[in-house]
Amino acid sequence: QVQLVESGGGLVQTGGSLKLSCSASGSGFSINAMGWFRQTPGSQRELVAVIPSSGSTNYADSVKDRFTISRDNAKNTVYLQMISLKPEDTAVYYCYCNIKARAGSLRYDYWGQGTQVTVSS
Repeated sequence: QVQLVESGGGLVQTGGSLKLSCSASGSGFSINAMGWFRQTPGSQRELVAVIPSSGSTNYADSVKDRFTISRDNAKNTVYLQMISLKPEDTAVYYCYCNIKARAGSLRYDYWGQGTQVTVSS
């Protein structure tokens, strides 16, 4: 039984910064890829950044050079450092983890509850 808990969202002005965190709780699992998605009303959920177990990173073009994804494997936590925020970054941000049960080979995608990021003009 794995749960993802997000934190760090809030309201900032254009050009401000926020750091999102998402921690996976539970036991008997290991984490493969971790990432962040975001969604605005009337839009599809889109990938923001992903960091596989290899440590490599990939970003949506709209956030390159402004957002940084990182992970702390010892804490089962993924972070998203966001700088130079723009109004178009306003969205609900969801973290996800692809998780493997240590007792077997099954893999699952888990999603956080979402955290609101609002960037004012």
